[in-house]
Amino acid sequence: MQTIKPILLTLTLVGALSGCGLLNAVPHYKLDIPQGNQVTADKVAGLKEGMSHNQVRFLLGTPLLNDPFHADRWDYVYSDAKGGKLLTRHVFTVFFEGDRLVRWEGETLPAAPDTTLRMTSEPKKEDAAVIGSEINPGSPGTTKDVEVKPIIDKDF
Repeated sequence: MQTIKPILLTLTLVGALSGCGLLNAVPHYKLDIPQGNQVTADKVAGLKEGMSHNQVRFLLGTPLLNDPFHADRWDYVYSDAKGGKLLTRHVFTVFFEGDRLVRWEGETLPAAPDTTLRMTSEPKKEDAAVIGSEINPGSPGTTKDVEVKPIIDKDF
């Protein structure tokens, strides 16, 4: 009986410690991690030779890599990892001579979708007439059913 207790205790400890290793075998959620500068094609279309450092920084953002050995070169790096695996990596580089942009090269992301709001149709003419007209609801000849809309001050 005395020899069984140490063996049982040893097996229990080995089983408990090996159980910790089993937790790593169970798949768990891994974050999607986009990192770096998202340099899109529409931003690159705004680049022009002769732009200053500040203009390029305003357009593309601060570069991820600024190599002290190549002060006239900025590297914009973007990577996207999903599930712990690197899916995409884009490197875009701009070159300067002094304070002026001379050339650029590399891969860009697709242009950002246009999210501006647009009118799908022209306003009805009778709506425009009602909005633009001045109606006094208390004046004679008007009925109780007059719709009153606020006049928007364009200089506001």
